[in-house]
Amino acid sequence: MLGIAGLLVLLALWWLGTDVLAAPGSFARRFSPASAFASLGGLLLHSDLPIHVYVSLQRIFIGLGFALAIGVPMGLAVGTFGALEAATTPAFQFLRMISPLSWMPLAVMVFGVGDRPIYFLLAFAAVWPILLSTAAGVRQLDPRWLLLARSLAATRWEMLSRVILPGVTGHILTGVRLAIGILWIVLVPCEMLGVSAGLGYFILDTRDRLAYSELMAMVLLIGVLGFALDALARALCRRWA
Repeated sequence: MLGIAGLLVLLALWWLGTDVLAAPGSFARRFSPASAFASLGGLLLHSDLPIHVYVSLQRIFIGLGFALAIGVPMGLAVGTFGALEAATTPAFQFLRMISPLSWMPLAVMVFGVGDRPIYFLLAFAAVWPILLSTAAGVRQLDPRWLLLARSLAATRWEMLSRVILPGVTGHILTGVRLAIGILWIVLVPCEMLGVSAGLGYFILDTRDRLAYSELMAMVLLIGVLGFALDALARALCRRWA
């Protein structure tokens, strides 16, 4: 209930700023909640917006898939071998502090215009929380589990699949949740990068058409979808942690 109350307060502040405090006929009134909700309903029912939503979600999950494929194995290795952790930590900390968006010109030069530079930028943004969370999970494993597995003559594959991975699943999912939040923030500016579909592209289109109520509707939709993705990640964390 408190969460719903907070959302209602946020909606009330939005309404006050655009409908009450703004002067009649002012530019701010074009961004009112009533106009945004009406435009959102029309866009969902009578436009190709669902296709743009699908394209954006597809990019999110592909970028997340690349990040998992890179981050989990590297995190397992870094968490297992102390020398590797000591050797890679400075480089990892340096790279993760670079904004993914600063790589945009280089990504376009290397991969060209289209989806490939977007996948690179999304994977670069998402790999760090997954890698670091996985490594932290490995370091926090109870050493007695590993000793018990060795005493039972477990192979390396059995130790990995039956001891280590189940033991770090919660940490991996925590990294995934953090990564999804970062991905959703990075996605929209990435989709303003020479593509013809996606939520970022659609926002630019509304701006060019001076469709301000639709622009605000897109901002609202991006918030709702991001909230839903985070809720899904939280549910997975509760289920598997």
